[in-house]
Amino acid sequence: MPLAVTGSIATDHLMSFPGRFSDHLLPDQLHRVSLSFLVDDLDVRRGGVAANISYGLARLGLRPVLVGAVGADFAEYRAWLERHGVDTASVHVSDLRHTARFVCTTDQQQNQIASFYAGAMAEAREIELGPIADRVGGFDLVVVSPNDPVAMVRHTQECRDRGYPFVADPSQQLSSLDDDAIRDLVDGAAYLFTNEYERGLIESKSGWSGEEVLARVDVRVTTLGAAGALVERRDERAVQVGVPPDVRVTDPTGVGDAFRAGFLAARTWELGFERAAQVGTLLAGLVLETVGTQEYDLRPADLLARMSTAYGADAAAEVAPHLPADPVSS
Repeated sequence: MPLAVTGSIATDHLMSFPGRFSDHLLPDQLHRVSLSFLVDDLDVRRGGVAANISYGLARLGLRPVLVGAVGADFAEYRAWLERHGVDTASVHVSDLRHTARFVCTTDQQQNQIASFYAGAMAEAREIELGPIADRVGGFDLVVVSPNDPVAMVRHTQECRDRGYPFVADPSQQLSSLDDDAIRDLVDGAAYLFTNEYERGLIESKSGWSGEEVLARVDVRVTTLGAAGALVERRDERAVQVGVPPDVRVTDPTGVGDAFRAGFLAARTWELGFERAAQVGTLLAGLVLETVGTQEYDLRPADLLARMSTAYGADAAAEVAPHLPADPVSS
């Protein structure tokens, strides 16, 4: 059975500021900030968390089912995703709104200031998972990633009601979710994904300690930036994986989405948690070296060579049989 990925589908407008945001922020004037940054360039790219995760899964040989809401302007983006192996047949198309937009400026220290226009994403709350599962023969796993907050709660509850294992990935919507909603999204998840800051935010807003969060999920995965990733399970020793050497930092947008794709692909291949975190970190590195979230070129031989260098020949040998032999060219 396939893996479904629910969440945002968007177009990214990515800009680079040749300076530091912090040089232009006045501590005593933060209550009325009014700034405009002259940027060097503008890249318009395909994005959205669910689409990025789905793209990564597809590049690793899976055929994920993308679930989200878009506008009538989605046709070209749909063709791109389908060409690369993503099932888009269950994407809802709005009659009234445009596909969501993400506008982000990154400074020289990789700090980011961003805005997100939801657009058609607001209609994701109208999507029912049951008919989609019937179409594809059921779900092994449902990823509930950042989306319309009502849709996130609905999809999570439907997973519980129908017995679909689910991934809690609230990340970018944590600031928009109230305490009850966060507890509802996390409780009972097969996997909980966050970065280090979001980890603390979940504990603060839910009122649960780290141990209490871990008691409510099967696996807790925390990305640690340059320190790699941490995988925790209750009553078991935690696994921490470092980042590969010599990764070039170009654009951090979408790095977390790629990590999730690599991790979940490896788990679908029935590999262990350490190996899953390593695959996730390698895929994240490809995105970090590329401007845009779906512009990286995944070549199995190169990926295995990097894996061997970073994590050893045994790790590469374990992953090799699962990689697609002839990936679609970007």
